Amino acid sequence: MKHALTALLICTPAFVWAAGSDDNTPPKTTATTTECKAPKIWDEKTKACVDAQESSLSDDQRYLAVRELAYAGALDRADAILDSMDAQNSSRVQTYRGFIARKSGDFDGAMTFYAAALQTDPNNHLARSYMGQGLVKDGQFDAAAVQLSEIRARGGRGTWAEHALNLALSSGKTFSY
Repeated sequence: MKHALTALLICTPAFVWAAGSDDNTPPKTTATTTECKAPKIWDEKTKACVDAQESSLSDDQRYLAVRELAYAGALDRADAILDSMDAQNSSRVQTYRGFIARKSGDFDGAMTFYAAALQTDPNNHLARSYMGQGLVKDGQFDAAAVQLSEIRARGGRGTWAEHALNLALSSGKTFSY
């Protein structure tokens, strides 16, 4: 049964969830990815690429741009936009900093960022999932299983975070977005 579930998760497009969300659809590609250069974000109001520091942009808009760029593999650009966010010590900024560090090969840096995210918000399922996936990649399956248990204990059953980490533990496959 466990192997059948793993096969289903691997083969079913609905399980290709996007980083930063429990939404099971990838972020929509916008001009932020196709037209703008870092650290710029497409602004629908002005129909132009604007500096990520632009005061009219909210951290939520910046976060969506980070999510889109991370999904596209543009980690340097996503990191530059993270630098423009007002809430630098927020759990979601620390989570994405960890994601970028992990995908850039900096395991220790990633774990430090994830720990900071979890200190701010122990219920951050995404940080726990990304931390667990990093631990799987590092061969620390028992430590990753602790993060899966924490996700479930903290109300994360049925989320992208739970599914992604469960898949990583059962298959060794981690997500690149």
